[in-house]
Amino acid sequence: MDLVMANKKKDIIQAINQYGGQLLGFIRSKVPTNEDAEDVIQDVWFQLSNIVELDAIESIGGWLYKVARNKITDRFRKKTTERIEDFSFESEDGEINFRDILLANTITPEDEYFKKIFWKELLLALDELPEKQKIVFVQNELEDISLQEIADQTGENIKTIISRKGYAVKHLRERLNQLYIDFLNF
Repeated sequence: MDLVMANKKKDIIQAINQYGGQLLGFIRSKVPTNEDAEDVIQDVWFQLSNIVELDAIESIGGWLYKVARNKITDRFRKKTTERIEDFSFESEDGEINFRDILLANTITPEDEYFKKIFWKELLLALDELPEKQKIVFVQNELEDISLQEIADQTGENIKTIISRKGYAVKHLRERLNQLYIDFLNF
């Protein structure tokens, strides 16, 4: 058993030495920051270390690049799935976001008034969306159902669900932008 582990360790070190620099360069060209590239390559090496039989992989180089592409894709999907918390604007007093407005405890009559206007405008903007985009947004943001659960429930591809959510978020961001500006100046 020790011989098998020693050989595996030697093979991993050899793969790192042979492909590490080029693979990191490849990853850096595909992700926005060096930190992201380092995270991805670390995930690739970790996945390689978890392979029981390295000899079963025909081409270590091909396998490494394939895993790297998959990790980059996974990372991209995670970052492009926008949440309602992503809607934020900086003010002199700090950051204000959608959730703060929607779920705020109203203290003054002005707060209550603005909250009512915001909900009214949000509902109108949601009604402007295609039905499937509206459903995905409402289920994910207001009912707190994960995008994967929505995909499983509808039988749709997760990429389709993510895309619908993205279009809904973009529309709502554009549609409610003036209301944000009004809120910040309130």
